Amino acid sequence: MAALRRDAERNRRRIVESARCVFAERGLEAPLEEIARRAEVNIATLYRRFPDREALIEAILAGKMAEFAEAVERALLTEDPWAAFRDCVERICAMQAADQGVTEALTTCFPSSAGLEVPRARALAALETLIARAKDAGALRADFTGQDLMVFLMANAGVLRSTRDAAPGAWRRLVGFLLTACHADASGPPLPPAPTAGQLREAMIAARPTR
Repeated sequence: MAALRRDAERNRRRIVESARCVFAERGLEAPLEEIARRAEVNIATLYRRFPDREALIEAILAGKMAEFAEAVERALLTEDPWAAFRDCVERICAMQAADQGVTEALTTCFPSSAGLEVPRARALAALETLIARAKDAGALRADFTGQDLMVFLMANAGVLRSTRDAAPGAWRRLVGFLLTACHADASGPPLPPAPTAGQLREAMIAARPTR
């Protein structure tokens, strides 16, 4: 029995390590068969350890989502409100650039996964505070919302998906332009309204990988 438990734990470690690499390289829709192949287990063994894709995603990315929340909360300790907002946005976008799975997880909702949604809620609450501070300081344009920041992350995800291999630094230019555009000094005509939180949540739920 002890040998069986050791085998099961070894297989689980192999699957987790393989999934971490495959999701980082190919995103959350990567075939589970590829993960099983790299882990040197059969697909039935993978499903015994993780009953569905969402369970595997949670095992791999719960820590990254906690890191996301911690990055935003640390930004609140920065005295300058604009620097705090700017540096936090750049940090989150860099997290996306470093890992394709994280890129997608930050812009996707998993309502049944507390391991992903609890740290996301922490991060979003801290982001609202970060945004309010920057607006109160007169540094961030008054019509900027938390939904706008999620659209930033969605835009960055699209750029990364298209340029990751051919122009891996292109996302930095995008983020620079976006930050310039949302500074209070930016000029231009009034903008259309931001999507509502409900609309974005619906879009993020629809983006869940199902392959």
